[in-house]
Amino acid sequence: MAQAIVYSSTNCNFCKQLKTYLDEQNISYEERNIDESDEFAQELHNLGIMSVPLTVIGEKQILGFNPNRIKKALAALEESAQ
Repeated sequence: MAQAIVYSSTNCNFCKQLKTYLDEQNISYEERNIDESDEFAQELHNLGIMSVPLTVIGEKQILGFNPNRIKKALAALEESAQ
């Protein structure tokens, strides 16, 4: 199961940086590219978010490329799973 969901778009540089970071940290994620799927774009809209990247980890939403918040959210997710 993916640890995170990443809403991205095709030509977004911050999205590329985020995905590279997640890959380097061995953090599994499901990418939801809003340019390739109207359904994913609608999901993002329903969350009240209008920009990418958005990383969803558990109940936390992290807008933009923010490694510190990603680490904290993953740590909180692991604690709640124990």
